[in-house]
Amino acid sequence: MSRQKNSDTRIQLAVIGAAQGLRGEVRVKAFTGDPLAIGDYGPLTTGDGRKLTVLNVRPAKNVVVARFAEVGDRNAAEALNGTALFVEREALPDDLGEEEFYHADLIGLAVVDGEGERVGRVRALHNFGGGDILEIGLAEGGSTMVPFTRAAAPHVRLSKGEVEIDRVAAGLVEDDDPDMPREGEVS
Repeated sequence: MSRQKNSDTRIQLAVIGAAQGLRGEVRVKAFTGDPLAIGDYGPLTTGDGRKLTVLNVRPAKNVVVARFAEVGDRNAAEALNGTALFVEREALPDDLGEEEFYHADLIGLAVVDGEGERVGRVRALHNFGGGDILEIGLAEGGSTMVPFTRAAAPHVRLSKGEVEIDRVAAGLVEDDDPDMPREGEVS
């Protein structure tokens, strides 16, 4: 399957938080479906290219606690606080479900409407707690946020490098429903 590639093929899997204990363990916020799986992708790399090999992972309240082969004490663990952890895109499994996508594969895709008219490009995906939101850089300039739902974005075609949106469901045009009050009208 052809994929739109970003210049950086690394995917952020996690970010390291505070040190845990004295033996070099750290708290890790994982962005994987299963947080305990961060060690399943092979060695992780930091933003500056250092490799970290996961020795073990255990659950904690809202994070996991990990121990890396390259980190031997609390001082070394404290120095990693805030460090992002990456893996090469090729290390991630391609056996996703029909409606599952890696965010990194969506960024940069063309955005078109139901008639094939170009709307813009996916700049980013956000989740502020109410579900995924596509940030779209509009073709005419500026940007907008669109809910990443089946109604607003009914089709994702990775092979064509595009996301199709429904302009009405995405909130980009007014719905001409005569039964709905217009802005400023009282029903």
